[in-house]
Parts: sequence; C-alpha cells; structure tokens
Amino acid sequence: MARKERTPQERSIDPAAQQMLIRADKLGIGTAFSRADQMPACNIGGAGMCCKICGMGPCRLTKEGHTGVCGATIDTIQARNLVRSIAAGAAAHSDHGRDMAFTLKAVANGTAEGYRIKDVAKLRNVAVLYDIPIEGRAPEEIADELADLYIAQFGQQRGELAPVRRAPEKRQAIWREQGVVPRGIDREVVEALHRTHMGDDQDANHLMNHAIRTSLTDGWGGSLIATDVSDILFGTPAPLLGEANLGVLKDDMVNVVVHGHEPTLSEMIVAASQDPEIIEYAKAAGANGVNLSGICCTANEILMRQGVPAAGNFLHQELAIMTGAVEAMVVDVQCIMQALVNLADKFHTKVITTSPKVKITGATHIEFHETSAYSTAKQILREAIDNFKNRDTTEIPDVRESLVPGFSHEYINYMLGGTYRASFRPLNDAIMSGRIRGVAAIVGCNNPRGQQDYLHTHVAKELLKQDVLLVETGCGAIAAAKLGMLLGEAGLDQVGPGLRQVCETIGMPPVLHMGSCVDNTRILTVLTQMVEEGGLGDDIDQIPAVGLAPEWMSEKALAIATYCVASGAYVIFGGTSPVSGMPDKMSDSDLVSKIISEGWEEIYGGKLEFIPEVNEMIQATLDHIDKKRAALGLPEYDPDRFSRSGDARMLALEEMPLADRRSAMYGVAAD
Repeated sequence: MARKERTPQERSIDPAAQQMLIRADKLGIGTAFSRADQMPACNIGGAGMCCKICGMGPCRLTKEGHTGVCGATIDTIQARNLVRSIAAGAAAHSDHGRDMAFTLKAVANGTAEGYRIKDVAKLRNVAVLYDIPIEGRAPEEIADELADLYIAQFGQQRGELAPVRRAPEKRQAIWREQGVVPRGIDREVVEALHRTHMGDDQDANHLMNHAIRTSLTDGWGGSLIATDVSDILFGTPAPLLGEANLGVLKDDMVNVVVHGHEPTLSEMIVAASQDPEIIEYAKAAGANGVNLSGICCTANEILMRQGVPAAGNFLHQELAIMTGAVEAMVVDVQCIMQALVNLADKFHTKVITTSPKVKITGATHIEFHETSAYSTAKQILREAIDNFKNRDTTEIPDVRESLVPGFSHEYINYMLGGTYRASFRPLNDAIMSGRIRGVAAIVGCNNPRGQQDYLHTHVAKELLKQDVLLVETGCGAIAAAKLGMLLGEAGLDQVGPGLRQVCETIGMPPVLHMGSCVDNTRILTVLTQMVEEGGLGDDIDQIPAVGLAPEWMSEKALAIATYCVASGAYVIFGGTSPVSGMPDKMSDSDLVSKIISEGWEEIYGGKLEFIPEVNEMIQATLDHIDKKRAALGLPEYDPDRFSRSGDARMLALEEMPLADRRSAMYGVAAD
C-alpha cells in the first residue's frame, strides 16, 4: 500500500518553505520531505536493536530473549550503538575545534592569508584561564602558546583535558570520582570505537560510563576550543540586526549561499565579497554585486558576527536551490545532503565542496587551506559570478524576518550590569525572586519526519508564557528567527509578566540567540557563571534549567545531550529514542533507557529523556524547573505576583488608543 504523502503545510510551518515545496511538486522534484514520506523508518534499527558491527550479522533482535550470533544481548547492542553515535558526534565537533586551533597557530605565526586576531581581550582572558603569561607579550606570542595548548588536547594520552578546569569545582569532583574526566580528545573517541568492536565491552553500564567520558571531550573539549578560537579570530559576538529566511536572496545580485559548520572559509568569503575587484567583476557580469547568505550553523557564525542574513536552517538547503536564484552553494563539513548535486543539475546552481575531508560526487571541488584563504575565497566567488549568466526563471519567496543575534556570555554580562558592574547577579536575582521561572535552552536540528520548525517554535511560545527565559543555538535558533521571535519588542505581549518586566528593564529579547551548535558551550559557560554568582546552588544540576532538542536528527545532537547531562542538565529530545526497544514485545529492552535517565540522574544530577508528545515535553520542562526551585527554597512560581509591566505609566499607556498614546508620550497632537 502506498504511503500517504503530506501536504506542504503538513511538512513545514514556514510559509517560504511551503511555497518552495509547492514548486517542487509542480516540477516533480523530490526533497528530504518527500523522501521521508516515501522511506519508512526501520523500527528495529531506529530502536537500537540491530547490530552490524561484524560480518556475522546484521543481527536484528525482535523477540524477548533474542541475542546476536555472538550472544550479544539487546542491552549490549543498544549501548554499543549509542556509544558509537556519541563518539561520531564528538569526533565531528572536536575535529572542528582541531582545525580552529591549527588556524590560530597559523595566524600567530603569520602563515594564514587574510586572518588576524580580532579580539585581543578574549585572547588574554582565555590565556589567563590556563596560566599562560600575558603581561608584556604580543597577542601573537600569547596566541601561539594558547594554540599549542589546544592542539595538545587532541593527542594527549594521560592526565586531564585542560578546559575541564572551567567547569564548577563540584562538577569536576563528580567526574573524577566517576573516572570520566577525558584524558585526550582523540584517545576517548578511539577507545569508544575499540570498546564497541565485536567481542569487547559487553556490560551496558560500563559502556555508558565511557559514553559520558567521550561526550565530555566535545562539550568541555573540542567545541569549547572551537568557540574560544572563533571569538579570538573573528570577534566575540554582540547583538546586531540581521534577517532570516529565503526572502534574503536577491534577484538582481549573484547569490552565494555558504552551508556547513566551519567559519574559517565563510569569514573569508564575507571579506572577499566586499573586495572592489569582486564587486566590479560581478557588475561586469550584469549583476549589482554579490549577495551572501547562510544555511545551517555557518549561517549562525556569519550572522552573529557580520550580520550576513540566514537563508534558513537545515531543511532549507534544497529549498534555496529551488528558488533558481542561487549561483553557488559553498559547503564544507556536516549536515550537507548528497541530494544537493542532483537537485542543482535541474537548475543552474554550482555546488562547491571545499574541505579536504569532504567530496560529493558530481560537485565542483575547490580545496580550501588557510595559507591561501583569501585567494581561494575570491576564486570561489568568481566561479559563482561566471555562473550568473546561466540563471533561468526564479521564484524567491517574499518572506524574511528581522532578528537580533549575537548574545555571547560576555555580552550577557555587559547587558546585565554595564561596563563597570558586568555580572550575572540581576539574572540570578530575577530567578530567585520568581520574575523568571527558569531557563530553557532550545537547540538542535530539523528532522523532515516532523513538521519543520513546529516543535521548536511551539515549545518556545509556551515556555515564554510561563516566564521561562530562552537561549537558543543552531537550527533551533534560526527556526525562532524565521518566526520573528528574536527581536526585543516582538511578542512581549505573549510573554509572562515577570519575564516581561526583566526584558523591559534590561532591554533584552526573551529569546537569546547564542550561536551555532558548537556554541552550546556558551550555555555551559553561562550556567557555570550562574553557579559562581551564588544563590542558585553550587553546581549546574541545582539551577532551574532544562535543555531541549525537539527536532533532533544527528549524532552530534546525541553527543551534545550526553555532555550536558554529564554537566548536570536535564535534557529532553523530541521524536523517537535510539534505545527505545520494543516494550510491547520485549520486557528486558529498557535497561539503557533507564541508565540514561534514572542512572545518570543519580550520579550526575542530569538525565536524558525522549518525549515525542509536545505538550508532555513542555510540562516535563516546567515540572523540572519547579522541582529545582523548590529544592533551592525559592518562592513557588506565581504569575499573578507581577503585573504586565513594572512601570505604572507604561501600564496606563497600554490601555490608551494609539493616537492618544502618541500624544501622551511625545506631545504629538492626536489626528
């Protein structure tokens, strides 16, 4: 029987995406959405009950008491599969950090074309954390030593990762007691693969213990390194105005979309696009210049530092090409669909791969290296400009939203206290008083098996009504941006009264954009600083906070979730669990699920749960926040304690007709 295909409205809540999906249907072109409809998910593999790590299988366990050919039980198989996914996710993020560390080294030694150290203050502050001398030393000298330290974290074989010292002291003690402090990034990833090889580790608890250790190489290793170096080289983000959605593409300009995760290339393309030589080259080709936009985490990187617009999140990569207006989609690593090349052949778009690690059959490959970064960026832009003449009819959705991205933890300090009193004290006080009920981080991917952006934005709207302050990264942040939720004034009438008071007083939006997926480490830094500020316990697991990945799909998401749990956070995923088993058929298939929830909570104070139903997800978030408030002895959350605004005059003005309000505020006569 044929599977029912969803309508464009059922596939996405985004009107721009819907318009492109309607166009895809008219043109008879498949997308990730239609392929998801046509490809039934494998219940056995999806539940973690299929083992294919040796040639005796694959072994599919479908009945109680079943084992693999080697005798492996469902618990061992599920644990092995999950550990391997976490190792892959940690490897992807940490390899990003490795490349950033090598770039920092090259910049320090003057061998990276076009780069310079943009944030010397951040460089000095980070160096001090590792006892690197800074007085009387040039930035390049400090950067060279910091780069050596960071590079060493990958190959280190014994001891502890240096960045671990940045976690709360109590948290470090827990990790040492459990024996999960990473020795070296590469060592833990390799050991994860070794332990899960056929005939090795066969105890689920022991395997999952190493899952924690491996994930920490990401959150308190590779990703933290990547964020630090990106800030040092490209500037620590601060709020600026940007735009998001497919409407940022321009009919009269050469459109270049950068997609992937590494900012080294995209930052150079931004610089090269402003080169007078490139602008003149574009005009000679009949365009009014080069228009850059981003997809996925690269979008977040250049959005929050350069104000370059975001064309969309993960599921927009095919839809951007389908506008017919994209001359080149320039990709590096991670989250890049192989379907792009065949799709691009139906239009005029060139898909250009750039990483030495990634090639796609049929794509143009222009390899990128830091030693020739600016020259390569100009070469790529010329390729795109030369393609402008091949453009046919276009259909660009007239849909875009403004947003304010760029809330690094450094800027949040400034925002809350100014230059001379920078502090998280006002945030802690607002939580302690109950004006802010708690904090939630909404992060992660899109998944075409669900309705694009719905879970991200629905959860966000409902939590804001309950006075929960939101921080967002990655594709989840772009989902909120496309809905207009990342502006200070947007939707404050839909925000709880206490949170609204805080936002009005400080002048901040109730949803803070904090960057790309690796920048989840900024959230850990914020939580650590909240602990150090006092009043909310002495470790991360005591803070009224929850992490959510409502539309997850990648192994990186599993690695992020695990290091957040190890740091003390309650993490909720939407969708299906990769270790769910089949409880209606197997009574002994829930051990790994219990380990990652009950077992990890007992040890680390954090837990990972998969909750597919959106209202249950929201309720679980609020219940956890309230439980943590009660444990700290904070006042019970009561939305009626605070009026809609802390300013009585503003309350009175809100009740006035618009014309009278203008007269009262500005002395302008009513029309």
